[in-house]
Amino acid sequence: MMTSISAENIVMNYGKVKALDAVSLKVEKGELFGLIGPDGAGKTSLIKILGTLLLANSGTAEIEGMDVVKQYQNIRRQIGYMPGKFSLYQDLTVEENLNFYASIFGTTLEENYDLIKDIYKQIEPFKKRRAGKLSGGMKQKLALSCALIHKPKVLFLDEPTRGVDPVSRQDLWDMLQSLKKDNITILVSTAYMEEALLCDRISLMDHGKILATNSPDGLISDFKKPLYAIRSGNSFKIIKKLKAYEHANSVYPFGDWVHYTDQRDTIDPSEIKSYLENNDTVNVEIKQIKASVEDCYMSLTSKNKTYEQV
Repeated sequence: MMTSISAENIVMNYGKVKALDAVSLKVEKGELFGLIGPDGAGKTSLIKILGTLLLANSGTAEIEGMDVVKQYQNIRRQIGYMPGKFSLYQDLTVEENLNFYASIFGTTLEENYDLIKDIYKQIEPFKKRRAGKLSGGMKQKLALSCALIHKPKVLFLDEPTRGVDPVSRQDLWDMLQSLKKDNITILVSTAYMEEALLCDRISLMDHGKILATNSPDGLISDFKKPLYAIRSGNSFKIIKKLKAYEHANSVYPFGDWVHYTDQRDTIDPSEIKSYLENNDTVNVEIKQIKASVEDCYMSLTSKNKTYEQV
């Protein structure tokens, strides 16, 4: 399979802050690939470097076999880019924005309508409305239409679902899945762990490093330790008591539950329950569960150490 996006040992510093620390990445042609991590993980910096909008301090990167520094002009003709912040012309109408971006690439809305019709038809009734007056979901669809208007080979989306409603989030992911039939390579970043399941492969990022790269199922299958969900009326107390337990491996909050792994390979859950109940914790529930992508992320980061101070 052909490699569409590649990066080798990318380093990016903002003063004393190391935004990217020797990041390497390969994305295959036609793949829907996710960069998953919280704010400050380095996702936006990496996308900007790959999209020829930012120069790395060191390292190399190629898009469709072209160097991002030496051949940036050719690359820009073959990529679409949707930034995290809505950046189209707010005083232009929907139709005017689309025609403007099409003209930049020497094409027309009519010429490439088939590629964007599934997206554009949802906002076409509002084509005379100024972009600044659109809802968050409609702005998202307009931005995606503009990024696709010239039939790019590679599409970069920087946190496209931030700040939009759940229905619009799902709509966007449905659109991205449909774009795969056109063999467009898609690199999307998100802080929403549940969206990782919608990608072919993902890289988990934290503090400028890639912690792991695999399919979502592959990452979950690599989570080897038995995982337990525990709750009572006081999650704070559970975290504190479990951190003091001599066999504790990891302890972290997960909604109303606390997720726990043990240093031992096999344990009796009733032992954990008895330990908590003997330490002033009542109404304890405990069950073994399957790990999620978020559990995999927590096991790969140093965030667990934060809770040791609780």
